[in-house]
Amino acid sequence: MVTRRKKRYLNLDTRGDKVFNIVNIFLLCIFTIIMFYPLYWTVIASLSDISEVGLGNVVFLPQGFSTEAYRQVLNHDAIWVGYRNSIIYTTLGVLYSMILMVPIAYTLSKKNLPGRTGITFYFIFTMYFSGGMIPHFILVANTLNLMDTMWALILGGLAVFQMVVTRTFFMSAIPEELYESAEMDGAGHIRSFFRIALPLAKPVIAVMALQFAVGAWNSFFPALMFINRAELQPLQLVIRRIVILNAQIGIGADFSTMTDEQINDIAVRQRLAESMRYSTIFIASAPMLIIYPFIQKYFAQGMLIGSLKG
Repeated sequence: MVTRRKKRYLNLDTRGDKVFNIVNIFLLCIFTIIMFYPLYWTVIASLSDISEVGLGNVVFLPQGFSTEAYRQVLNHDAIWVGYRNSIIYTTLGVLYSMILMVPIAYTLSKKNLPGRTGITFYFIFTMYFSGGMIPHFILVANTLNLMDTMWALILGGLAVFQMVVTRTFFMSAIPEELYESAEMDGAGHIRSFFRIALPLAKPVIAVMALQFAVGAWNSFFPALMFINRAELQPLQLVIRRIVILNAQIGIGADFSTMTDEQINDIAVRQRLAESMRYSTIFIASAPMLIIYPFIQKYFAQGMLIGSLKG
C-alpha cells in the first residue's frame, strides 16, 4: 500500500500550482461561454417567437418554440443553389490554393535555393502592399474575362501569410537530416517532397486548408463584384438577397387604406422575416461547425508550428 508520505511525494503540484490551475480553468470556462453563447443565442432566437426576442425574454431557452423560420428559408430553391455553389467554390478554391502554396513553401524552405531571400521578399511585400480593389476588378473582369464565371472566385490570390507559416513548418519541424538521408539513397527534391515533406506536414496542411475553407465559405465581397447571375451566386449572396427582400416587407404600404387583416398579415410577415435573419446565420455557419471536429486534432498540432525545433 502507498503510505500518506509517498502520496505526498508523488503529488508534485504545490499549492500555488493548484491555485494557478483552478484560476486557469475558471478563466477558460468564462472565455468559452463568451465565445459560445452568441451562437447559442442566435439558434434559440431563431426557434423563438420574435416578440419574445424583442421583449428580452429569450436568454437560455426558446420562448414560443417554432421552426417556421427554418421552413421558410429552406423552402427557397435559391438556398440550395447557393449551398451547391459555395461547396464548389470552397472545395476547388482550397485545392487550388494548396496546390500553389505547399510547393512554394517547400521550395522557399531550402536554404541553398538561389535568390531565396529576394523571392521571399517579393511574396511578403505583396502581403502588405496590394494593387487595390480597382486594379483587381480590371484584371478579373477585363484582362482575364472571368466576369460572371465561377473561376472569378476560385482563382483568387495566394494567401502569403499561410505560405510563410507553412514555410516555417518545413524549416523548423522537419530535420534536414531526413532530406540528406533520402538524397544519399538517390531521392531528388520531387520525391523528397511527396515521400517526406507532405506526410509530415499533415498538421499544417490541415490548419491552412481550414483557414482557406473558412475564408472561401464566408467570402462575400468578391462574389458581389464579379457574380451577377443568380445561378452562380454563393450562399452568402443568396442569404443577403433573402434578408433584403424580407426587410422591405411593408415599406411604402399605405396602412390607412388597409383592413385590419391585411395589417396583421404584414406584421406577421415582418416578425417571420426577423426570425429568418437568425436562422440564416446558423444555416450559413453550420457546415464549418460540422467540419471542424474532424480536423481538430490536426488543428491543435498545427497551432504549435514553429514553437519547437526538432
